[in-house]
Amino acid sequence: MIDVSGLRRSYSHGGLSESDLTSDPIDLFERWLKEAIDAGLYDPNGMVVSTVNAQGQPHSRMVLLKNYDHKSLVFYTNFGSRKARDIADNPKVSILFPWYFLERQVIFTGTAAKMSMAESLIYFKSRPRDSQIGAWASHQSARISARSALESKFMELKQKFKDGEVPLPTFWGGYRVTFDSVEFWQGRVSRLHDRFMYTKDAAGTWQVERWAP
Repeated sequence: MIDVSGLRRSYSHGGLSESDLTSDPIDLFERWLKEAIDAGLYDPNGMVVSTVNAQGQPHSRMVLLKNYDHKSLVFYTNFGSRKARDIADNPKVSILFPWYFLERQVIFTGTAAKMSMAESLIYFKSRPRDSQIGAWASHQSARISARSALESKFMELKQKFKDGEVPLPTFWGGYRVTFDSVEFWQGRVSRLHDRFMYTKDAAGTWQVERWAP
């Protein structure tokens, strides 16, 4: 076994103070997202979506943020996937942006709901053609006999759709996660990290508190 108990480093990239905060958390998120992009991080829009199934078992996986506004975050997936099945049982989700190299994390919690086919079609048409075909070829989270079966299905569909547009699969589309809390975490020396939690009050106004690390 590898001894991981001594693996550690000091977080000294920067801090997060009250003066850095914005009245709406999405404005601070957007600032941090831009800094992650400018820093050249791989997949700066990569986010860990955590769901819980009907038996209470959590599952987590990485997906890509594809849109956002002041109320919600958007990602796309196969409606037969494990995440989609979990959401059907329990629409409450948690979303984590792990910007390790900037010593930052942002965590959203909220409720996921399917987007309309019209909204999903707009995004689907913007995808590279092979990614469109890939959505048809993969019945996400289903067992397959071998990778060759997946590749054969992809080539079969590539031939099928060679003379026209690739249609939107009825089993594929977007989820919009409407969030009600956002936590910003900035690593600091001596493990005295900065944490600020935004939550909505009964009037729908964002309230923010500093939390102990």
